[in-house]
Order: sequence, then C-alpha cells, then structure tokens
Amino acid sequence: MAATGDSSGSSVRKRHVEGRNPEPEREDSGEKHGEEPGEEPGEEPEKDRRPQSLHPGTFWLTRVVLLRSVAFIYLVAFSVAFNQNKQLIGERGLMPCRSYLSSVKRYVGGKIGMAAFAYTPSLLWLLDWSEMDANLDALAVAGMALSAVVLVTGTANMVIMASLWVLYHSLVSVGQLWYSFASGPSGGSSSASCWELVSLRSETQPVPNPISYYMHFSPWWFHRFETISNHLIELVFPFFTFLGRRMCSVNGAVQVLFQAVLITSGNLSFLNWVTIVPSLACFDDAALGFLFSSKSGAKKAVLEIQKEEAAGRTPKPSKGMFIRRVVNVSLAVLIGYLSVPVVMNLFSSKQVMNTSFDPLRIVNTYGAFGSITKERTEVIFQGTLSGDPKDPEALWEEYQFLCKPGDVQRRPCFISPYHYRLDWLMWFAAFQTYEQSEWVIHIAGRLLSNDSSVLSLIDYNPFQGRETPRWVRGEHFRYRFTPPGSSSAAEGKWWLRKRIGAYFPAVDLEGLRGYFQSRSWPHPHLKPGSRT
Repeated sequence: MAATGDSSGSSVRKRHVEGRNPEPEREDSGEKHGEEPGEEPGEEPEKDRRPQSLHPGTFWLTRVVLLRSVAFIYLVAFSVAFNQNKQLIGERGLMPCRSYLSSVKRYVGGKIGMAAFAYTPSLLWLLDWSEMDANLDALAVAGMALSAVVLVTGTANMVIMASLWVLYHSLVSVGQLWYSFASGPSGGSSSASCWELVSLRSETQPVPNPISYYMHFSPWWFHRFETISNHLIELVFPFFTFLGRRMCSVNGAVQVLFQAVLITSGNLSFLNWVTIVPSLACFDDAALGFLFSSKSGAKKAVLEIQKEEAAGRTPKPSKGMFIRRVVNVSLAVLIGYLSVPVVMNLFSSKQVMNTSFDPLRIVNTYGAFGSITKERTEVIFQGTLSGDPKDPEALWEEYQFLCKPGDVQRRPCFISPYHYRLDWLMWFAAFQTYEQSEWVIHIAGRLLSNDSSVLSLIDYNPFQGRETPRWVRGEHFRYRFTPPGSSSAAEGKWWLRKRIGAYFPAVDLEGLRGYFQSRSWPHPHLKPGSRT
C-alpha cells in the first residue's frame, strides 16, 4: 500500500490521474474559462475563494493517518527494543538470544537453512553472532529510523512497511518470554461475579498508573456501567461497521474512546494503541480533514481529486492498478486461509488465548486475560551485607524496579505506550513459584555482583557505591491500594502491603554456582575491590 502525507501531496494527485484521458483543447475566446463577464483577468470568483470542504467517501487522508499511527507504534516498539534488548536477550542478557538460536539450530539438524528460518524467522540468522549486542542494536536503530521517516512525512510504500515488519519480527522471534504476552495468572477465578472482578481490575492489573487508583475506588454504579459498556463495545458496536458511513463512524469513535479510557487507566504497553489503529479506517477524508491544515499538500491534493471525480474525469485502468488489485485480492485470500484455525479456536470449548498458528504470526488469537485475579501479589528483592542471612539483626534493603509496585509511598508511574518488559514479567512471576520462573534466580545472581546490565533495568540499587550484597532474597507480599481518607493515605502511602512469606530463600554467589552451571548461565563475578 502506498500513501502520502503533507510533504508529498503531489504524489497522491499523480497516482490518481495516471492514465487519465487528456482534456480536449478549448479555443481561446478571449476570456479564461470559468471567469464571469466583467471580472478582471485572473481574478478568482468569490465562490472559489471560500474554503472548500472535503466530500465523504474517499480515504486518501485516512491512509496518511493510518500510516502515521502505525509508524508511531513501531517507533515506540523499536525504542523499547533498543533500550532493553541487550539486558534481556543480549550477549549477557537474562535469556541470551544466541543460546536460543543455537538450540534451534541443533533442533533443525545443525544447519542454518529453510528449516531454521521457518522455525524462527529472523534476520539474525544471517548476521555474525559474535557481535549479538551490535546486531540487536542495528535492527532496532534501523526500525526507529524507518518508522520516524514514515511518522514525519506520512509517506510509505510496500517496501518500507514490509521492512518494518521484517525488522520487528526478527526481534520478536528471538525475544522468547520477554516478547510473549506470557500466560495468564493461575490464581484467578474466572467464575466469579463480573461486577466484583471489574471493581478489582484497576488494582490487580500488571502495572497500574495513578489514574488506576481513582478508578479502583470509583462508585459501585460506575463499575457496573464499565462492565455493561465493555460488553456492548466489544460485542455489539463492531457490527456497526457494516451499516453505512455514519454508523461505521459511530463505531470508530466509540472504539477509540474506549481504548483511550483504558490507556489513561493503566500501563498496558502499546496494546491499546495498536487496537485503535483498525478503528481509524472507519473515518473517511471528510471526517479526518480537521487533522490537516488548509495549506496541507495532502489535503489540497485530495480536494483536487474529488473535484476531478465530481466532473466525471476518472483515471482509466492501468497496469499498475491491475497489479495492485491482484496483490490486494491475493492478500485477502491468504488472510482468509490463515484465519481458519483461528476461527476454529474461537468456537472451541478449549479455546487458547494469545497464540500464533504459524511462525510468521500473520494471524493470531488475542485476549488480554483469561481471568482476573482478586488479589495483587509482588516479589520484592532484598539484599544484605550481613554474613549470616539468618541473623535477626541483619539489615535487609530493598531494590526498587522502574515501575512495578515496591515502596508503598512511591506514586504509580505513567509510561504508556512505553513498556518495561521486566516489570511486566515480574507481575506474572508473583503468581508462580521461582521454580516456574527461573529467570528470577538469574536476576538475584546478577544483583549479588552489582551487574550493571541488570541494574540498568532497576530504578534503585541500595548498594550503589557501596559493597556488593552478600546475600539476596525474594520476599512475597500482598498489595492493595490505600483507601482514600485513611490514616495511611494521609501519610502519603499509595499501597498497603502484608508479607505472605519467602518467595525464594536467601542465596549467595557461591551457593548459586551449581545452579547457574546446570543452566549454562555465566556465573557472575565480583569486581576487584567490590567487597571488603
């Protein structure tokens, strides 16, 4: 698909008039065509100087808005990858992608061929694995550059958009757990009352923001309205798309508003932003014209196109138009074919959520959560300089993550559409055991050595500029929002917490040596002078 923005309105015009029959020449009658008697030559009639309005039914500007929206999301996604990939899947990452690619290579017979690409489609197969951090950065930077160009210019073609897809897919394919949505918590009860669950959603979501606090303590009638609206918007309004322009616009507006509410009430990465994009297709040029200034090249081009179509001057079929139509039909057939297992899964009694049915992930199942938990639990990392972790006098100091709840007096963050992948996965780990989330122990080992890579994903290191901790442990707490007007709220506390017990026992570097070796993890080493 090719579309244009403000910087290239002429290309819209060129594409539209390509192949059009030339206008017959008019004889010079001494007056310019369209001039009224008595007007000075070149003077524009009063009616033509009035601002022209766009007519409904065309979608040139819609394509520009769609392109820029997709480009914005790509830019955010590649920015997240650039800032976090090295720590998560880099050479010294928590789950190195080189190890993952090596295991895939062994699984497919020890060769990097079509079988390897089919199992894990990624450009990293073609690059030098000895410089994996540089490779990951290169893919992310290339994606950021391309998406920024599309965002600024509103211009793209099939090659650019396909390149963005290939670049990001190359990262997703090797991202392992960090790039998956992760499985839903096992502790939630999906059979509980809808009203009760919705009233707890804001508190128990992965990464709440400040608005989540106030949404959580909204009146009971608001939560019932929230639930009814959710069912109507997701189950009824989508059918408005097929009921004509006005009803389609109503659905588009409702969907965008609904996602905007979700965006403001929680940090759900760019999931809701992506969901907005398809809804933008409900609005034609007349509806989106207000987004473009009267001097916009794209808007002027669309006005000219509509004027020509109103005069009956439409482009004749060309070879390029035919090829484009064949590609569009072929793509529609492909999507339909790939959607068969997705639709079958939708009607299955054993429906699977957040699953891809092919390596390219072109068509997938999607669902935020299969159930919603009634309680929020958190894993809190603590370290001590004491030589004996069982000493009652040992001082345990807490690490603070970038966004997930920890310090009860710290205000929840607001980062959407940005995404902290480690914070997100820590929410899932809290509903499991450390045996199910072994990467938690990997983090503990890195903290014991003050590893700069992992510490860059953490907001506060209590041992910064001091000796490295001798022991690190994980404590399990139950968290809930502080009730408004309570004494705790007056003290500036956003959260109340109660200890559940130990999440994992106190560990030290020597005790983790065998654990790390059995999983082929590099054993952390202390820097000289880091401990006295």
